[in-house]
Amino acid sequence: MATVPKAITMTKLAKPLPAPNSDFFELVETLPAEELAVVKQVRTFMETKVAPIITKYWVEDAFPFELLPALKELNLGGVGLQGYGCRGGSGLLAGLVAMEMARVDTSIATFFGVHSGLAMSSIYFGGSEEQKKKWLPPMARFEKIGCFGLTEPLVGSGASGGLTTTAKREGDTWIINGQKRWIGNSPWCDVSIVWARDLADNQVRGFIVENKTTPGFKVEKMQNKIALKVVQNGQITLENCRVPEENRLQEDNSFRDTARVLRGTRYFVGWEATGCAMGAYENALKYAQERLQFGKPIGSFQLVQDLLARMLGNITASQCLVVRMAQLEAERKMSDAHAALSKAFCTAKCRETVAWAREVCGGNGIVADYNVGRFFADAEALYTYEGTYQMQNLIVGKAVTGLSAFL
Repeated sequence: MATVPKAITMTKLAKPLPAPNSDFFELVETLPAEELAVVKQVRTFMETKVAPIITKYWVEDAFPFELLPALKELNLGGVGLQGYGCRGGSGLLAGLVAMEMARVDTSIATFFGVHSGLAMSSIYFGGSEEQKKKWLPPMARFEKIGCFGLTEPLVGSGASGGLTTTAKREGDTWIINGQKRWIGNSPWCDVSIVWARDLADNQVRGFIVENKTTPGFKVEKMQNKIALKVVQNGQITLENCRVPEENRLQEDNSFRDTARVLRGTRYFVGWEATGCAMGAYENALKYAQERLQFGKPIGSFQLVQDLLARMLGNITASQCLVVRMAQLEAERKMSDAHAALSKAFCTAKCRETVAWAREVCGGNGIVADYNVGRFFADAEALYTYEGTYQMQNLIVGKAVTGLSAFL
């Protein structure tokens, strides 16, 4: 990694400047003391363990496996889920953990969200009591890492009725055929939650597939991504994979059950997007405080301060929205439309914010060493995954008009 040129580092000022802080309204402080301590622990881990090395891994398109032992020690597996060895805690805690992770690196937040959110939640909400007891404790301890296989090479937004991956029951075994694409963690994880269309009734069903011991299961790592480069995405191919009935998620009988998981993780992306915007803003602010032009820091220029204020406004609005979403979730009032609006709004504002951060940094904004370029690129993935911006707006539109615009 290149060294930041000393020429852009400003000399000592007469008085110290405020440290970059993107939690302008101190929303983290609304947590009870015990959960606040967890968030601070996550921040320390991200700043001391992840931040110093993550740009190198991002540039190399590689995952920092060396971080897993320290991550395990945080005891965060299944945060927000109760029992079965899961970390527990409130939905607000789970969201703030995601936000803190994304504030330093969106890829680490995505890795964690796929494992602890999508994979573990699929078993938590769709599994039998026996399945929960078998799978959730080792996953909570990070002894088994999971992924979530829904999206396909030719099926993204149309997953509810158009899955081409099929499952056919033969006695106590299911035969699964098809492909999954963009599946985070899949090139190296242990367990895949695979969603397939039952040929008997065309309903979507979920299966726990053990990657390393299931014949006919193979994964090809996706190459040449420009966003979330640390996350290892793969294309899964299933050729006559034989999965026992005991590994079918027993409480999932249609796509409505799948959507229950997606509702929670979709709003979870709102937290990630908010954290991504925070990271871009804080790095841009630090740059503006240190970068000299015409003999003074560019942070003293009116146009730069205008951009910084706009960024902070976007971040604060997003923070308030996702905090309110956590309250609705706790009250069991969160709807698909709530989750959709959260995802659409926060990712759009994130995209706008990281673009302004890159603008503040000028040409250095596209160099990975200054961090902002990483957030700028990663925001593009957040904007699209878990359902596109337009699809989220159609969900909201249906809720507010009572009329469906879906084809």
